[in-house]
Amino acid sequence: MGGLRLLWILASAFVLTAVVLAADGGVADSATASLSGPPKAAVQPVAETLHGRWIVDKYRWLEDGTSPQTKAWVTDELTYTRQVLDPLPGRAEIGKRLTQLLSVGSINAPQIAGSSFFYTKREGLQNQPVLYARESINGTDRVLLDVNALAADGTIALDWWYPSEDGKYIAYGTSASGSEISTLYVLETATGKLLPDSIERTRASSLAWSPDSSGFFYTRLPKKGDVAEGQEMYNRHVFYHALGADPAKDVLIFGEGRDPEDWPNVSLSQDGRWLLITVSQGWTKSELFLKDVKSAAAPVRITTGKNFLYGGEAHKNALYITTNEDAPRYRVFVVDPAKPQRENWREIIPQADAVLQGVSVAGGKLLASYEKDASSLLKLFTLEGKSLSDIPLPGIGSIFGTGSRYDHDDVFFAYHSFAAAPTVYHYDLKSAATRLWAKVNAPIDPAAYEVKQLWYNSKDGTRVPMFVVHKKGIVLDGKNPTLLTGYGGFNVSNTPAFSGARYVWLEHGGVYALANLRGGAEFGEDWHRAGMLDKKQNVFDDFIAAAEHLIAGKYTDKDHLAIQGGSNGGLLMGAMITQRPDLFRAVVCQVPLLDMLRYQNFQIAKLWIPEYGSSEDPKQFEWLYAYSPYHHVQAGKEYPSILFMTADTDTRVDPMHARKMAALMQAEAKNGASQERPILLRIESKAGHGAGKPIAKQIEEFVDIYSYLFWQLGVDR
Repeated sequence: MGGLRLLWILASAFVLTAVVLAADGGVADSATASLSGPPKAAVQPVAETLHGRWIVDKYRWLEDGTSPQTKAWVTDELTYTRQVLDPLPGRAEIGKRLTQLLSVGSINAPQIAGSSFFYTKREGLQNQPVLYARESINGTDRVLLDVNALAADGTIALDWWYPSEDGKYIAYGTSASGSEISTLYVLETATGKLLPDSIERTRASSLAWSPDSSGFFYTRLPKKGDVAEGQEMYNRHVFYHALGADPAKDVLIFGEGRDPEDWPNVSLSQDGRWLLITVSQGWTKSELFLKDVKSAAAPVRITTGKNFLYGGEAHKNALYITTNEDAPRYRVFVVDPAKPQRENWREIIPQADAVLQGVSVAGGKLLASYEKDASSLLKLFTLEGKSLSDIPLPGIGSIFGTGSRYDHDDVFFAYHSFAAAPTVYHYDLKSAATRLWAKVNAPIDPAAYEVKQLWYNSKDGTRVPMFVVHKKGIVLDGKNPTLLTGYGGFNVSNTPAFSGARYVWLEHGGVYALANLRGGAEFGEDWHRAGMLDKKQNVFDDFIAAAEHLIAGKYTDKDHLAIQGGSNGGLLMGAMITQRPDLFRAVVCQVPLLDMLRYQNFQIAKLWIPEYGSSEDPKQFEWLYAYSPYHHVQAGKEYPSILFMTADTDTRVDPMHARKMAALMQAEAKNGASQERPILLRIESKAGHGAGKPIAKQIEEFVDIYSYLFWQLGVDR
């Protein structure tokens, strides 16, 4: 559906040994990790003045995850966490039900290449999805690649894959332990033979095959030693690889001399002439470069340097460009790729009341994906932008993948909702008929549950929507156990989605609520920009207002309200902990950003400076310091019970955030050593930010989450 969202897959989620340091910096006996309280982390203050403010960081030493001191403390932290969680009642029953619910598997929309159809699905308790091929639309599935055979514990993941235009080959990337640092391989689809081609450092690679399948354009990161130390996660460049050639000699196409944080992606016209390079520069700006492959000339920029997002697809003698340039809900232009200058662009699909997610050429038409009020729509247009029809969807839900091709009349879309498990539908462009193509069967009764969309006013009067899911017939007595979640950032929409694990909560009478906060993409770029940089507080205000609305509506009260969020949503949890600790009973804070003054120094976080800002800038420092959770913990204050969750090989959000915050809160919060309202740290081993996590680890994680929430909110088991 175009290149606008490709970077945002990065934007859509743990055990070590040694001894613990005592508070004076010496060695303490590991018996300190007991139910009497968490282990004490050594206080080793680092003080500095930042833009005139005196900042003291007591636990900076915990930033180094490789040090013996950190490993010692982590070991006792995990021992303490297990001593708290393992005896909780109902864990066996929760695990049994989760095993049933997660055994439903997963499925994605097939991609069409030549006359073949390629897709992934996961069945039963397979840890990772399997890549399949069908030679005809209703043919027999054939296994192409099963990464489950590569690691007994399921910790090698299939990160991405691209079929060649004729379906002869598949280029794919795998990585271990959730690291997402992929290695590229090439598979011959007819024989299953692995070609000798192997390319390292292809994280989230974007790849475009040449029409004759002789090679491909692709992106990769530099190897250690090729750039300055600490820059290996950046400097993503575009290369061309000919099959059978030495990857070390691949031709550099784009990226030399550019900003290290640029993130290019590639696509190629069907005739192989026009290479479109979309360069993301944060989440509010991208640039388009076009290269005539027949020419030796360098790629030419065809956008104008404005602070907008652009994506495109070349088809025959036309380049279709989707952009929010002067249109926060996006519109579509067309231009001759031989004359791609901005003054030659012609609008063919104007901005609508729904948010355009992207367009692609399908069977000689334009397939457009939209969102309206946080729910998906699919529409068809002519190549000149004339509206043809809507493709009917099963209900209010989300499209999480499409498959089509410029020369096929087949369109596939994958759909799910809060109550509908993942299902793939086939739409025939000639007959306009929709039929079921594949689905997973979930052991639930959708008719037993009710889904509502509520609207409420935030602090500044902004109207914000929120989905609420619960059993039918629930009594609004203000005592229902309720789990509220949100994200609010990076232009990411939170739309209705199926989660088998969530039914453990719903089946026990729990209410689930999802707030569509500012910072997301639900209402276009204006909605996004209203929740980033200096306006980040709007996200937190929206979430607080959502909680207060649930309480005012008698869904729950402060003693029965829990919140959950991960990554940028983990930052949201940190802000809720420090800004409104009185409002929530329990918090599940996953792979979080919490030290916003130093976040940019770790992993790939420099890519996020356009979204958050950087403490190195005096003005942006003030924005970040105003809400940075790590810097707003108050000694002696009562906080909710908290389960911090991170992973030891997370290459997106460094686990140092959770380590430092847990140590600080355990030492200084009034309830830091409480047995009734504990502050816990869970670190998963051989796992990353969440992508590619094996089902076995997911079940273990969810058992901890739900047994913890049931305990804290008094859910009857």
